[in-house]
Amino acid sequence: MVSSSRVLFLCTGNSARSIMAEATLSDLGAGRYIAYSAGSHPTGSPHPMALQVLAEQGHPASGLRSKSWDEFAVAGAPDLDLVVTVCDNARNESCPVWPGGPMAVHWGVEDPASFQGGEAAQHEAFVRVYGVLRKRVEGLLALDVSTLDRDSLRQAIQALSQVVD
Repeated sequence: MVSSSRVLFLCTGNSARSIMAEATLSDLGAGRYIAYSAGSHPTGSPHPMALQVLAEQGHPASGLRSKSWDEFAVAGAPDLDLVVTVCDNARNESCPVWPGGPMAVHWGVEDPASFQGGEAAQHEAFVRVYGVLRKRVEGLLALDVSTLDRDSLRQAIQALSQVVD
């Protein structure tokens, strides 16, 4: 990947995990990465708790929206360098053909939006998932991509899926 690499984070609803990953990489990787997110069956809006946790962590959240992955598979869509699925459902779905022939990896993480419990417990689930995603994003940012061939780079990015806390 080259500077200003384009990364698309995917999950089914595009309301929590992929939104948090997009905002985190956009903020921490400013200048090096352009991050997007989408879903196979978007909910139509980011989960309020995802936006709250992003704000608590100091990440800009304005402009984030829940959108279909179809936006990234049409003529004129940005060429992607990397597609990261963050939920098992999206991983197992037939993805569109992405412009640019990006590499694909899977960083599965639990869905905090499906957590059953009170508001405080749900907030803790969102904070926990955010923490995992942030560590994986930090790992991506720490990779010296200029020294790795495409296969080695894909393996290194995929290995970040093992980072859990």
